[in-house]
Amino acid sequence: MATLVAYEDASPSADAELLKKACHGWGTDEKTVISVLGHRNATQRKLIRDAYQELFHEDLVKRLEHELSGDFERAVYRWNLDPADRNAVLANVALRKESCDYRVIIELSCTLSPEELYAVKCAYQCRYKRSLEEDIASHTSSDLRNLLVGLVSIHRYQGNEVDLKLGKSECNVLRKAIEEKLYNHEDIIRIVTTRSKPQLMATLNSYKDEHGCNITKHLKDDSGNAYTETLRTTIRCISDPTKYFEKVVRNAIKKGGTNEDALTRVIVTRAEKDLKVIMEQYYKRNSVPLDQAVAKETSGHYKRFLLTLLGKEG
Repeated sequence: MATLVAYEDASPSADAELLKKACHGWGTDEKTVISVLGHRNATQRKLIRDAYQELFHEDLVKRLEHELSGDFERAVYRWNLDPADRNAVLANVALRKESCDYRVIIELSCTLSPEELYAVKCAYQCRYKRSLEEDIASHTSSDLRNLLVGLVSIHRYQGNEVDLKLGKSECNVLRKAIEEKLYNHEDIIRIVTTRSKPQLMATLNSYKDEHGCNITKHLKDDSGNAYTETLRTTIRCISDPTKYFEKVVRNAIKKGGTNEDALTRVIVTRAEKDLKVIMEQYYKRNSVPLDQAVAKETSGHYKRFLLTLLGKEG
């Protein structure tokens, strides 16, 4: 499901030498940076960073941050970090925006395993000397705070067991709260943030069977409210991550300007996981290959790097 084409026989020390040469002298050899890092998995990239530090007594991430610029620099920087550290950076950047991008917090809490999410929270504390939960709390309030802090605080059960009777019962709880327009009811937050994904899906499927539509459609009645919009996004991300990420990418490259931050985030974080499936969903939804859409809406070394991570040489 990954799109990354990694070369298994690569030598970390040889790669470090190539990258040092690419950054030496006047100008940077961006093509070498792309050809090396764009074909190495997370484990290999860590070995390259370690080899670079040992050989040249210099931090490769900081060197490339200095040598590169713009969207290309940001993409390479995030790609070059350990996944947990990268996600910690993405969360912090999202929270510091003038208008907080809660989608990043939702993506981390809804698509990572409990162990992966815990690693992100540890990396966040190490990097920023604060907890992720406390930063989310300081940038939100009321129901939105309860929802987002709840999402990142819980260690969801990973088993596949499903209690259909419980799913039906909690479906009724959701139905009653929505009929009364109590979208912020504590039971809605409790169910969405604490139930295992299979158990939550049983509840959501029961709701769909009963009403003939997804619960998110009924939550649209309160559109424009930040909490309700975030709740809808959370349910969509948990229910079908592939469709969720396809929509993020589609919105990022719509006519009227490209959202490079969102586009980079999806490609960089999903290239080693399920980006191939997201590409297939994009083609199914838009009748255009994602790599063609990306090539049309981006340029230069940034375009070549993204296409490389998509498994297509730019």
